[in-house]
Parts: sequence; structure tokens; C-alpha cells
Amino acid sequence: MDWLPDFAAAALAAILAITLHEAAHGYAARALGDDTAARMGRLSLNPLRHVDPVGTLLVPGLLLISQLLVSGRVDVMFGWAKPVPVNIMALRNPRFGMVLVAAAGPAINVALAVAAAILLHPLQGPGGDNFLDWIEGFLILSLIGNLVLAAFNLLPIPPLDGGRILGGLLPPVIGIPFLRLERAGLFIVLGVLFLVPMAVPGFDPLRSLVSAVVLPGARFILAVTGHGG
Repeated sequence: MDWLPDFAAAALAAILAITLHEAAHGYAARALGDDTAARMGRLSLNPLRHVDPVGTLLVPGLLLISQLLVSGRVDVMFGWAKPVPVNIMALRNPRFGMVLVAAAGPAINVALAVAAAILLHPLQGPGGDNFLDWIEGFLILSLIGNLVLAAFNLLPIPPLDGGRILGGLLPPVIGIPFLRLERAGLFIVLGVLFLVPMAVPGFDPLRSLVSAVVLPGARFILAVTGHGG
């Protein structure tokens, strides 16, 4: 059970990152004229309101159990929350309002990463206190996890936030057909991330995303918050 404290820290960091990500979409939509999320009880910081039975429970649970049975440790987790409902046509400016609503999720994750880096300052110094060491580990996981979530969601594939941002910025004659890919978006994402790498040796988009975006982003945030990179 040595893995349990680390798993608890990672799970808490993920829950906070995903919950605030989804809530940010709802708050942004309400500010821009759409109260759908509020009327459906999804404008909430309660993580249970954003649970998707398959994406939040089944898929991560199967990954957790299978990895523990095979290797005795947890190396990879993947899942998703229930998307916050947004009525694009209720926004005061549907096209660019959609861009702002989509961008709100990754933006809050970057803000959380910066907050985690700032909160690390009082914990710097000699270790030895198990609880403080756990808090430090949680903040580091929160920093990295929020950047992973932000970078992943900014991939330009509908229904990810990056796909919706790109679809709203493209000319409508191109953007509208592009956004229609959202119907098959989940299968496209899963195919690119998991099926294609199995067929193409050396192709690992998740590892590339982490090495090219997440780690440089973490170093930059650490540097600007006074950690010297």
C-alpha cells in the first residue's frame, strides 16, 4: 500500500483540476449570456456534479486495477468529466462567445498551476514532516496535472476546447463543417492517442505533448514565481 498516499495526492489534484475546469466553462457561459449550466445545476464546485459514469469512474477504475495487478504501481491514468452544458446560441455573440467559453477551462488550469507554484514557497527547505512532504507532493502534482489538462484540452480536435476555439476562429465556411467533427471527436481523440501509437512505432503524442509543452511550461511558471526554474 506504499502507493496509496501518492495516489491520493494525484487523485485530489486531478479532481480539483477537472472540477474547476468544468465550472469555469459554466461561469464563462453565464457571464456571456447563457445560464443553461446554472439552470441544470452544473454551475457548481461540487465534484460529484461533474462525474461521468464511464469517463470518471469506469475507465480510470479499470486502468487503476489493471496496472496494480500487472505491475503493482500506477503509471498512466486517463478519464474525463461530464461536459458542462452550454447553449451556444444563447450567448450574446455565439461565434466568439464559444471561443471564450472554451478557453476558460484551460485558462483556469494554468491559473491553478501558477497558484500551486506560489504555494510551494513556504514548503521549501529540509523535509522530514510526512504531512508537509505530502502537501509538497500534492502541489507538484497539481502544477503538472493542471498543465497536462490544459495542454491536452487545447489540442485542435473537437470536442476538446482547442477544437472549439479553432472552429470559432476559422471562417464560418470552414469552421462550421470542422465543428461537426465533434460527433466523432471522442473516437478521433482515442484513436490518435492510443490506437495510432500501437500501429506506428515511435509515435507517442502524449509523451511529445508533455516534453514539448508541459515540462517547458512548468519550468517557466517555476521561474516566474521565484523558484529559479
